[in-house]
Amino acid sequence: MAIEKHINFFELEKAAQKPGCPLCTIVSDRAHRYIDNTLFEHITNRGFRALFRAAGGFCSFHSQSLISFRDGLAVAILGRDILEDRLNCFEKIIPWKPKGRCPVCVERENIEQEYLSFLAACDGNTTEEEELRTFFTASDGLCAPHYAALLFTLKGLKRKVPVWIKEFQEHKFRELKKRLEVFIELSAYGRQKEFAQLSEKDQLVWKEAAACLTENIT
Repeated sequence: MAIEKHINFFELEKAAQKPGCPLCTIVSDRAHRYIDNTLFEHITNRGFRALFRAAGGFCSFHSQSLISFRDGLAVAILGRDILEDRLNCFEKIIPWKPKGRCPVCVERENIEQEYLSFLAACDGNTTEEEELRTFFTASDGLCAPHYAALLFTLKGLKRKVPVWIKEFQEHKFRELKKRLEVFIELSAYGRQKEFAQLSEKDQLVWKEAAACLTENIT
């Protein structure tokens, strides 16, 4: 299926120029914008407030991120609603059991599926797809969690990951494993001189591995 140059294409192109998983970058940026827009536009929307309250607000992680935003009034209004429900449970000595999920987490999942589907569609030979392959294969590629999500999403749809993505991603993971093995071997006592001859990037390969194996949820 041919792809077109719309927002997904250009956001991937921009994210691919930054270090780390391009999809992590996109999801984090858009999740931040989602919170910002929520505080600015939806705080007086009764429907949103009801959904937010039913969900018990944001999860612990995304609630902490509210500290970095400057709209204190919006945060106060949302916080009052949740605190009121908490107090009711305290007074009745009953468990607090929200019925929904963190709106930001739900939004993140929607964004991930949107971009995974977009990447999965890039299995042809159009000019647009060739451009995407060029900038994507020059990037750090998907982190392991996002690549796994792509594999299993398509498996559920009885479709295969485009060959170029599979080859690129799994080659990156194999090379990372080899570099980790060298790092581990040369970290042994008595091999300091050999370790010192590694490039700065290879001396810090453990950081690269940590980032690769964990989805960035900021």
